[in-house]
Amino acid sequence: MSKLRRIFNIIPDGKLFIRLFKFKSQKTIIAENYLASIKSQFRNQKLLGEKTFVQLEDAHFFWRYNEQSNSIAVIVKHLRGNMLSRWTDFLSSNGEKEWRKRQNEFVNDIKSRDEIMALWEEGWKLTFDTLENISAKDLTKIIFIRTKRYTVIGAINRQLAHYSYHVGQIVYIGKMLNEKNWISLYIPRDEY
Repeated sequence: MSKLRRIFNIIPDGKLFIRLFKFKSQKTIIAENYLASIKSQFRNQKLLGEKTFVQLEDAHFFWRYNEQSNSIAVIVKHLRGNMLSRWTDFLSSNGEKEWRKRQNEFVNDIKSRDEIMALWEEGWKLTFDTLENISAKDLTKIIFIRTKRYTVIGAINRQLAHYSYHVGQIVYIGKMLNEKNWISLYIPRDEY
């Protein structure tokens, strides 16, 4: 009963009813706020990528600065591979799946914008579906990525940082390729 409070009510016919109300602990409120915030941050990263994609010509998805650089198509392919590996059975299996072929993610064998967008959507769908099924109670559980231990919070933060890094690359490539026609994704410089 420590988290429950009894409220006594007397209704008009004179009978006494006891209502039980459950109050959330501060830890639960913080955990729920964290989950809402992190989902918002992931949605923002997806949106930044998509606001970039709509400004690109099809050929831009395959452009590389040099032989050591990745194209947007390859970055999307890598993100999708990472998302499938990390978020599949997130709470119950290692985040680095045996079936993942990470090196293949950096081979540019994608042929079209439609294929790129299908990979993008598949990865993000699994990400958001998994996040929707994580509860406040799950956040302190331990999971593994390769041989390293993470709390669920740590693993989620790791993924957000990783995706932000790659989405930043996508935005930067898009901005370079679209130069004068680039539409700012935030507040344009001259409007501060």
